[in-house]
Amino acid sequence: MSEVPEGRLVTFAKVMPEGRMATVTRELAEEVPVAIEFNGIGYAVLMATPADVADLVLGFALAERLIGREDAPFDVDAHATEQGIVARATLPEGRTEALLSRVRHRASESSCGICGIENLEQAIRPLPPLARRTLADEGAIFRALSGLGQHQPLNARTGAAHVAALAAADGTIRLAREDVGRHNAFDKLIGAMRRRGWEWDGGFALLSSRCSYELVEKAVLADCPLLVTISAPTRLAAERAAEAGLALAVLARPDAILLSKD
Repeated sequence: MSEVPEGRLVTFAKVMPEGRMATVTRELAEEVPVAIEFNGIGYAVLMATPADVADLVLGFALAERLIGREDAPFDVDAHATEQGIVARATLPEGRTEALLSRVRHRASESSCGICGIENLEQAIRPLPPLARRTLADEGAIFRALSGLGQHQPLNARTGAAHVAALAAADGTIRLAREDVGRHNAFDKLIGAMRRRGWEWDGGFALLSSRCSYELVEKAVLADCPLLVTISAPTRLAAERAAEAGLALAVLARPDAILLSKD
């Protein structure tokens, strides 16, 4: 993982239940606007941790369906400004229409009537069926959970970062990405995997967050066979996962895990 810039140190008054007070200094995680441009078109601004930006943009493009699983990774030109980070990328040939279509829908998000109906359809688009199945068992999930803390240096310093990790079929964590946003962390992980040419190889994704429908969609679009989350899923997330054949392991804690049934 690339080095995460150190955040600002801030002094707080720490108050204990019995009324005793102490002065403590903590590091605050950095969060900056990341403006993403595809093919010269301003597409989105994400609030993110300023690290692994190229991975973030690549994973985000896949989640937005601007590229497919079959597309090769693209380069990202990211540079810092006083206001944040500007990240520019050119999508692979043949993806221009997908970009323009998504831009049109994003531009009409505040509309009503027919445009609103079209946006609802875009929000709950059909998911492709998963081509792979996990080879991991419950023991592998517990092993990954026990080792996750070693891959969370930013959260250890700030207590304000999510992590998304790639775990092998035996539970060994192969790769991890942190970010103040849970969606960003998963996009960074997926982008980093694609940049390396790595597959899931029977493994799974482990996220330090609840299981929202957006995270389910990111997992399916990245062909992840098993999504493990620390907290519970929403009903929509569970339904979308079942629709695509994505296995879920939720409320994953050191003492228990809830597994979805086929």
